[in-house]
Amino acid sequence: MQKYQSQFDRMTQAPVKALVLKLAAPTIVSMLISALYNMADTFFVGKLGVAATGAVGVSFAVMAILQAVGFTFGMGSGNYISRLLGAQEKEQASRVASTGFFTALGVGVLLAVPGIFFAQPLAVALGADQAIQPVAAGYLRVLFIGAPYMVASFVLNNLLRFQGSAFYGMLGIGAGALLNILLDPLFIFVFGMGVPGAALATILSQLCGFGILLFTCRLGENLHISWKKFSPSTALYKEILKNGAPSFYRQGLASLSTIFLNFSAGAFGTAAIAAMSVVTRIMMFALSALLGFGQGFQPVCGFNYGAGKTARVLKAYWFCVRVSVIFLALVSIGGAWFAPELVRIFQSDPETVRIGAAALRCQCLTFTLSSYVVLANMLTQTIGKTAAASLLAVARQGLFFLPALLILPRLGGLTGLLWCQPTADALSFLLAAFLSIRVLRELYQRKKQENNCSYTA
Repeated sequence: MQKYQSQFDRMTQAPVKALVLKLAAPTIVSMLISALYNMADTFFVGKLGVAATGAVGVSFAVMAILQAVGFTFGMGSGNYISRLLGAQEKEQASRVASTGFFTALGVGVLLAVPGIFFAQPLAVALGADQAIQPVAAGYLRVLFIGAPYMVASFVLNNLLRFQGSAFYGMLGIGAGALLNILLDPLFIFVFGMGVPGAALATILSQLCGFGILLFTCRLGENLHISWKKFSPSTALYKEILKNGAPSFYRQGLASLSTIFLNFSAGAFGTAAIAAMSVVTRIMMFALSALLGFGQGFQPVCGFNYGAGKTARVLKAYWFCVRVSVIFLALVSIGGAWFAPELVRIFQSDPETVRIGAAALRCQCLTFTLSSYVVLANMLTQTIGKTAAASLLAVARQGLFFLPALLILPRLGGLTGLLWCQPTADALSFLLAAFLSIRVLRELYQRKKQENNCSYTA
């Protein structure tokens, strides 16, 4: 109890900026390394040809689905336990953590079985053309074997992060990612397994990361995952799913948008599918740093909101907004300037490089706006504003991107396709600005009431 109290004091009393940076550092590293091993598959597979690059890009939609399930239970239970820990209800937080973990593990099994047996028709449904379909199916069959513990790993990482133990999460995610980078060339080239070898490297490295995450949950002040504390109930699932819904919408729509993007790009040839796949990975790598930084904000937000310290929530929020805007502005300038070189790292085919560089430059024009969208989404989700958080979660990859994919390529051909994501980013920013006004007003009013109570006391 004394150890837990010291953690509570740190989260609610330590200087806000330093606390956010301390918590954000390991989550940024985790997210970057995670994105890096996703890029590693694209990099090494790219040596096998354009069709192989397209196959891994098509399969990215499945990874997004697995992430959607994992983040739903991970963010849903994590958001909840951060507020429970802020209110010093540790026993209930333990039950929430165990229930979220074991439920996600079970859902992963339910996804794995049909995925293994129906990989071929799934590849077709994901937008693979005839050149890509058999390669994508081979990749997916192997990938689904690791689905249960891959989903559960996302839960464990989020549970650790929301307790303020992001460093342990970094160890698990980082070890798995580095192992994946080492195994990729071994399985693909040395053992001659090709694209399925990349999938095997992924599931083995994820298994290693899962073991580390599960072990670190039992260290220090962390909540222990225990079958005895598995407490499924309608009320608990309702709370977890309510908190995790924005993550499900965001990650689920990332999968759906990837499928639609594959179909739209397919109209312009295999090189277009490969190019958009490469650009998606590059942009996700840059965005992962922002997401990691924002994830350093969330436990600070949840603890202090639950503890009735709204001033600290607001201070942390505006600090993160300022830093993220500057960071993404610099990234966007660099991405636009070196666009051909960045695409050429993954695929040397001239047509793929031409299309990819143009797409990357278009997206860099509005990429900075994502900083405010992401932070507003994280704020609303962490404090339990589910409606606003869910709407923001579906905006970038669903509410605006999917209609853009249906309209712009028909109006402008390939150029229209390249402008779909920038259009979605600009409209998402306008929506985030509109929705956040009301939420911030409520927080400032809450802060005022807290100050009045302290003066009365």
